[in-house]
Amino acid sequence: MNITVMGTGCPTCKTLLERVKTAANQMGITSEVEYVTDVEKIVDLGIMHSPALVVDGKPVLVGSLPTIEKIKEVLQQAN
Repeated sequence: MNITVMGTGCPTCKTLLERVKTAANQMGITSEVEYVTDVEKIVDLGIMHSPALVVDGKPVLVGSLPTIEKIKEVLQQAN
């Protein structure tokens, strides 16, 4: 599973990154969580709001800061 958090580097984006890492760790997912701030890459995926959670190249959460439990649900569905 390839997990990426995309954002501009704002505090909300960094919080999402930490929550995703926590959720993945709690679920036993060993994949590294990548953090992308390159606006071109973000736009190339059609993402217009940040932060975004991308799993295996597909945006699964965009423009919100979900709870760790919600992130776990999304990761479970994507797995």
